[in-house]
Amino acid sequence: METATVVIIGSGPAGYSAAIYNSRAKLAPVLYGGFASGGQLMNTTDVENFAGFPNGIMGPDLMIGMRAQAEKFGTVIKDEYITAVDFSERPFKVWTNFPEGFDPQQFGKLKPEEIADFTQKVKQSEPALMAKAVIIATGASPITLGIPGEQEFWSRGVSACAVCDAAFFKDKKVFVVGGGDSAMEDSMALTKFATEVHILHRRDSFKASKIMQERVLHNPKITVHWSTTLEQIMGTKSVEKVSVIENGEKKEYDAQGVFMAIGHRPMNLIFTNQVEMDTKGYVVTRQSGTIQGVELAGKALSEDGLVSFPTMTSVEGVFAAGDGVDVRYKQAITAAGQGCSAALDAERWLETQE
Repeated sequence: METATVVIIGSGPAGYSAAIYNSRAKLAPVLYGGFASGGQLMNTTDVENFAGFPNGIMGPDLMIGMRAQAEKFGTVIKDEYITAVDFSERPFKVWTNFPEGFDPQQFGKLKPEEIADFTQKVKQSEPALMAKAVIIATGASPITLGIPGEQEFWSRGVSACAVCDAAFFKDKKVFVVGGGDSAMEDSMALTKFATEVHILHRRDSFKASKIMQERVLHNPKITVHWSTTLEQIMGTKSVEKVSVIENGEKKEYDAQGVFMAIGHRPMNLIFTNQVEMDTKGYVVTRQSGTIQGVELAGKALSEDGLVSFPTMTSVEGVFAAGDGVDVRYKQAITAAGQGCSAALDAERWLETQE
């Protein structure tokens, strides 16, 4: 069976950046990008905060360029999903097949309690490839409500990233859904541009930290709608209205923007019981900003006090980068930087194995 030097799982900024670095290092990486490669930026319009594009760039154009750059240097890109992995011994094994009768369109909708049975069936077939090193860059997807208008107006007034898109809503009226720290941070970011910021929260109190709550509740631009759920987003070419249930009463409000701040779902299910993950499903590396990451880093200190191979996971030879690791920033440019770091770590670790 063929063995690749490096297998990269994921085709967002982290995956493509890792591929560019590893292919330029003559490691002949094989990148599995899924059926719809490119990550979340394929569903984004203007990207104005990625360095090097003073006039902005369309999200799909950025990702198409990254893919072309990776291919230029020799990356083999396969538009297939990795459906199962075995990191218990080296070389590592990866599978791309689906169980008989399984609809591949349902792959991203698997539930945690279903993944063990799914991967067990997948592994009844021969692996697609073996790898000396693996870089996980599967990313994360924003949690959505599944209400009418949400997908229709995505990137046309509906967003999950205020840090990315707040500037597009100058002098506009926007709504933020959520009650945690992310919702508080998004709301404060939006007040720098929007005329009005309305928070829709289904409960009668926030779960955010006290200091974040105080900042929001004392900001004159922010109005909080307690015990309120968003039911529908309406408009023609872009968002124009929202329909809510507020304290049991149906209401409509004019709106030009809606921000989903109810969290992200890491796309890491197939790595369950393969590498260490935190309680929210993020892969833990030696540079994770969590207690698990700190503990992992502490076990990997070199004689000069540096953390060896910071992007390595709990399994030696398996590295991770991007939104599936990043519990905090979730920006394209930070994901790209982490992809670069993972590629360099993989390259240098492989050198130690020779």
